[in-house]
Amino acid sequence: MSSGSARGVGRRQLLGWSGVAATGAMVGGAQLSGAGAGHAAPAGPDAVPPDTRPGGAYDRYVAKLAAEGRFSGVVMLAHRGRTVLSRSYGMADKERGVRNHPGIAFNLSSAGKPFGPVAVLQLAQQGRLHLWDTVGTHLKGFAREVAEKVTIHHLLSGTSGLDNPPEDLERVFQSREEVREYSERWARQAKLVAAPGSPTEHIGAEIAIPAMIVEAVTGTTYWDYVEENVFRRCGMTGTAYFTRPQWLTDPHIAHSYMRQADGSLVDAVRNLDKGSPDPYQLGKNPARTFIDAPGDGGFATAPDLVRFAQALTGGTVLDSHYAELLTGPKIPHGPQGGGLARGTAAPVDASFGAYQMPVGIVNGQWLKGRAGVNPGSFASWNIYPDTGWVGVILGNQDGAPFPQIIEQEMQAVLGPARLPSR
Repeated sequence: MSSGSARGVGRRQLLGWSGVAATGAMVGGAQLSGAGAGHAAPAGPDAVPPDTRPGGAYDRYVAKLAAEGRFSGVVMLAHRGRTVLSRSYGMADKERGVRNHPGIAFNLSSAGKPFGPVAVLQLAQQGRLHLWDTVGTHLKGFAREVAEKVTIHHLLSGTSGLDNPPEDLERVFQSREEVREYSERWARQAKLVAAPGSPTEHIGAEIAIPAMIVEAVTGTTYWDYVEENVFRRCGMTGTAYFTRPQWLTDPHIAHSYMRQADGSLVDAVRNLDKGSPDPYQLGKNPARTFIDAPGDGGFATAPDLVRFAQALTGGTVLDSHYAELLTGPKIPHGPQGGGLARGTAAPVDASFGAYQMPVGIVNGQWLKGRAGVNPGSFASWNIYPDTGWVGVILGNQDGAPFPQIIEQEMQAVLGPARLPSR
């Protein structure tokens, strides 16, 4: 299933590129961690740009949105493992009076998709599968042309040539087993509509099928494998594939507040009969799924996403060569920058698809990350490997200018957008 595909103008443009810790004291209604606003920035390659600091341009921008009621969530900037900025605004659960803070887990939607390729590459580096294996090497029940022609590499790189079977957005699932059975049956309905190797966009079967392969190779569920071999190895103790009952009762999970046609906000998990009026996610309610479909979604805290980013570059979760393979540029995006330049004002020097995440060169630096949108929530984590920065944005309320927040984060880390070279 294709959670949080965000197919609309702006959202689609952003997600085509898809984005890309100590707790401090409460200051001005926001959570603050890291360097103080009055500290002098060090000189040299490890300089901390003023706009990334507490009181800097990025901090002021998000604070203004929160004061206007347009942002509820957490933003975090970390430099070489040290938290520079951590701010929290709004309520995680309005009914119970739980405020957002860095320990709150937010719905990731498509921002959780790269966990699947990490799991696949772990098995590849162990020799338990190969990226050139076809779907039929590990799975049964697929159309012959899919089983024999579509490889794991095609699926991970978004070049399968498959279509998206229609989804039942109104169904309310009641168990993990029901979600898993539906996802597998749904994925097997995918048809080859273009030659394998043809670029595709937001094809949910490309997410579901690798998850099925992980299960076939390991003999465990995708959720259990990723929680044990990705989240736990990265030290992501607040991150998991939570179920709807946990979402309802655990005070450490942010509820998603969907905007309705009349302008009101409703708690998605407490109002399963209501869906989003957004024409690009019409009728969808993320809480109807008992647990996020294998290969998609999940819940994570901001510090945990920083830990994940650090683990990718530190050899914790993948050997260095396989980590490079995960984020290595594979499919060139078009002249508009594959979505980032269209979704924000920041020029992109070069943009590529990697394994379920986009990568690009912005202002002369690499930027790697993923974002996702669901009714009532949005998430983004970006890695700036040239300078050691990681940026995380997590929100739980519709109405925030999500692409612009990402743009402000980029400008704070990379500096003002420059004109593309010609």
